[in-house]
Amino acid sequence: MDTIPTAGRSFLFVLGSSRPGGNTETLARAAAEQLPAGVARRWVDLSRMPLPDFQDGRHDDDSWTAGEHEEALRRATLEATDVVIASPLYWYSLSAQAKRYLDYWSGWLSVPGSDFKERVAGRTLWGVTAMADRDEARAEPLVASLEHTAAYLGMRFGGVLLGNGSRPGQIRDDERAMVRAKTFFAREALPAAFPAASS
Repeated sequence: MDTIPTAGRSFLFVLGSSRPGGNTETLARAAAEQLPAGVARRWVDLSRMPLPDFQDGRHDDDSWTAGEHEEALRRATLEATDVVIASPLYWYSLSAQAKRYLDYWSGWLSVPGSDFKERVAGRTLWGVTAMADRDEARAEPLVASLEHTAAYLGMRFGGVLLGNGSRPGQIRDDERAMVRAKTFFAREALPAAFPAASS
């Protein structure tokens, strides 16, 4: 089995569920338990750190003043070498909380002096999701959203850990997902790329 390199690694787990302790969080924590002791881990629950709807002010004359939660999330994001978006599959894509967090990345790209795109380039984006449907193809829009985000920012993409569960705790019955969680972060994260245009 591959080992997980520990030097300088720091994982930020961003929980995007509206239900605390849900199946997605359970699956993410199962994967995180496999990280070596020397790897830093930080957990952020977006339901407890609410963000207002993102206001795109990139082309406005007035400067945007970041709120307390936004600034804390921005700093946590920039301090991490690995960002894990843990979002249930809602309507075949990310939850509203997780999508709003990524929307804020758009604003951080234009914060004077932040160099957000340059600073996250080369870091790794991962996903974890629990879904009610057993057909994992239903999660392809969520996977594509994260992979394209990583590609745009020059990040690596580690893929998405998928599991099946609807009722609280049901994810533990998905033996395949729990087995995959044991080695998920040991997989090689390749530089993300947009799919080649069809001719």
